[in-house]
Amino acid sequence: MKAAVITQYGQVRDVVRVADAPVPAVGPQDVLIEVRAAGVNPVDHLIVKGFMSADALTGPVVIGNELAGVVTEVGAEVTRFAVGDEVFSRVDPRVGGAFAEYAAVDQSLVAAKPAALTFEEAASLPLVALTALQALTEQSDVRAGTRVLIHGAAGGVGSAAVQIAKKLGAEIVATASADTVDLVRELGADRVIDYRAEKFDEVVSDVDVVLDTIGGETQERSFGVLKTGGTLVSTIPIADAEAKKARWNVEARSFFMHPDGEQLAHLAGLVEAGQLRPIVEMVFPLDETAAALQKVERGGARGKTVIAVRA
Repeated sequence: MKAAVITQYGQVRDVVRVADAPVPAVGPQDVLIEVRAAGVNPVDHLIVKGFMSADALTGPVVIGNELAGVVTEVGAEVTRFAVGDEVFSRVDPRVGGAFAEYAAVDQSLVAAKPAALTFEEAASLPLVALTALQALTEQSDVRAGTRVLIHGAAGGVGSAAVQIAKKLGAEIVATASADTVDLVRELGADRVIDYRAEKFDEVVSDVDVVLDTIGGETQERSFGVLKTGGTLVSTIPIADAEAKKARWNVEARSFFMHPDGEQLAHLAGLVEAGQLRPIVEMVFPLDETAAALQKVERGGARGKTVIAVRA
């Protein structure tokens, strides 16, 4: 099969190549998926650069973390899926393997693809939508009446978070660039701040929850808009978290999402109910995986970048 692989860590342009690779073995709890499309995320280029592992590579590694496709084989103990099922998944981060023509994935990490979505749309959702859901319901307690500030609201995680927070009944303030303000408002934000025209911490206060996908100065300034006892949840590490929690009398949590097939099935239900829709910005062929990764690395996304593995 064709797959995007690395044999060493380094810059995307130097180490990512598409090559022949063996079809992965199918374990007793695995489904073998013929991959139609795979989503691209910032974590992918961090993996390529070696930031996510202290261990040296000992051979070719197939990269990629989320996919959509068709089940072509099931392990002996699989009960949830059958050959021919259309599915999507955030794969095991310890395994990867989504940027390939076939991937073997434990059935617990897989869900039925929403029928209304194309494979490209479905592949764009698992990692970002699970991140948003877990940030809002596991790392914080967003519910009806909660006031939430979502940074980077037009990006992959942010656009999913706006929609999920809306479903939970939250009051949503969001930051975005001027060219995406209308999109973010359409997704459900009650107020959208053009971060280039206004400083959010000068116009927003008394927020219950901040979801930070930006880090840096944006993260630092976000502590000041939280009400006492509020929560900052970040996908970026928080430096001196305990000191900041004490200074502002708030909670502060950074986290990395965990794959979960049952949660993914719940998200598929939101899609089917018209409460969650993917935003796909660009689609690259598998042969241009490096270009897709570089596009995501540059930032400024409007939704997601996707690799079309098969036509």
